[in-house]
Amino acid sequence: MNADPTPPDVAYRDVSAILEMLGSSIPAAESHGCLCGALCTTSTYSFERWIDEIVPSAEEMPPDGGVLSDLFAATGAALRGDQMTFQPLLPEDDATLDARAGALSQWCQGFLFGLGSVRPPRAQDLQANVQEILRDLTHIAQASVDAGEGGEEEEQAYSEVLEYVRAGVQLIHDELDAVRLGEST
Repeated sequence: MNADPTPPDVAYRDVSAILEMLGSSIPAAESHGCLCGALCTTSTYSFERWIDEIVPSAEEMPPDGGVLSDLFAATGAALRGDQMTFQPLLPEDDATLDARAGALSQWCQGFLFGLGSVRPPRAQDLQANVQEILRDLTHIAQASVDAGEGGEEEEQAYSEVLEYVRAGVQLIHDELDAVRLGEST
């Protein structure tokens, strides 16, 4: 049995900084969501295409892609792996609950965009559980964020929603395996 590769540590702050440096107007969380949505529907989604979608001009991009290349590789490996190591790229726990919840909403927006922009799955290709998760992600993407004081109850609720998103996206990726395998070359 092959073990999943250990993804490199790619910090939200690092991705935000590089996107800002490159002049992207798309937040880090939304950019990662877009990547994940696209990877769920096609196995031919390339690093270059992702960069074209999130960066207006990649002239200052390091030749090897740097942090963004690491994130691309780690995300693909985590989604394909059997160890359930996938995690949405979101601010670290020391960020305010408002910032983390807002980023989760942005992440879901990006995921839905990525899912529908590259090779949208046909409704008949989606199991009922996938359709339900997509409806829930749509609600999370549209939710206004007012986490309040960030007390224990709000932190618990955020953690539960985050786990639902994480597991739901992994399930969507797994369920769309037949769609990705059916791609024409």
